[in-house]
Amino acid sequence: MPTTAPSPKLSAPFEQGGPPLADATASDSALRRFLHGLPGVDTVGLEARAASLGTRSIKTTAKAYAIDLAISMIDLTTLEGADTPGKVRALAAKAVNPDPTDRTTPRTAALCVYPDMAATAVAALAGSGVKVASVATAFPAGRAALDVKLADVRDAVAAGADEIDMVIDRGAFLSGRYLKVYEEITAVKAECGSARLKVIFETGELSTYDNIRRASWLGMLAGADFIKTSTGKVGTNATPANTLLMLEAVRDFREQTGVQIGVKPAGGIRTSKDAIKFLVLVNETAGEDWLDSHWFRFGASSLLNDLLMQRQKLSTGRYSGPDYVTVD
Repeated sequence: MPTTAPSPKLSAPFEQGGPPLADATASDSALRRFLHGLPGVDTVGLEARAASLGTRSIKTTAKAYAIDLAISMIDLTTLEGADTPGKVRALAAKAVNPDPTDRTTPRTAALCVYPDMAATAVAALAGSGVKVASVATAFPAGRAALDVKLADVRDAVAAGADEIDMVIDRGAFLSGRYLKVYEEITAVKAECGSARLKVIFETGELSTYDNIRRASWLGMLAGADFIKTSTGKVGTNATPANTLLMLEAVRDFREQTGVQIGVKPAGGIRTSKDAIKFLVLVNETAGEDWLDSHWFRFGASSLLNDLLMQRQKLSTGRYSGPDYVTVD
């Protein structure tokens, strides 16, 4: 299995004849040249391909497999000001045993919470194999000094979080201060220890596909273990097109470096049909190596309920309805 440690070493992406990846972060100007030297995104082509892949018909046995795979990839999430220890423990129980009537149902990949709830989640999930993910770095806006952001990360890691979901400074990125964003990601990565780092771009605020491509490469160069679309707190979150673009980025990055990076679309994915469309994107773009919860996640909460209802329908022939699954 490819390493997740950053190891940029080969020629510039897409054979553009630019500087080696190892030199791309040597200075602010070098990083700017590298990111702006990436090929521009063909908007029409990207959206057409995403739409075309979304029309694939998945039936019977393949659908059952896809539903179980999607369940196993969910970061079951609660990120509300009204979160309580009781709610976190209830979601932890659901993550471990999503359908109490069917013990063959896969557990979810992780439970994602705020840093102050990480210890509660860790205790509730002890021995289950379900990871604890914690958002950090002044989530969701990221508007805080670096020392505050790093303290946020240290608190979550000290509480036992297995994964850290950080937000980039979108203001710095959009104003072209790429090295500042890079250095912030590397500083957060250093505080993570053994915890895996997911870097959230908030694609709905980046405005263009070119910016999403640049952010993807910036995050990967800085040591991200995952690149993630969104916080789920803005109007535009994960879409097939922006996720396709990020999948292309991780595929090309591995071709250049041998390093495999995960992808996490988050926000707005609510139905089994939508989840399966995203799995088709993964298979057809990055490949089968990413069809695993170690490399692909869904940031979702309500999605799990629909997956469970569709799973029950496939196994019993009856559509049970939302009253037969727990409401988060």
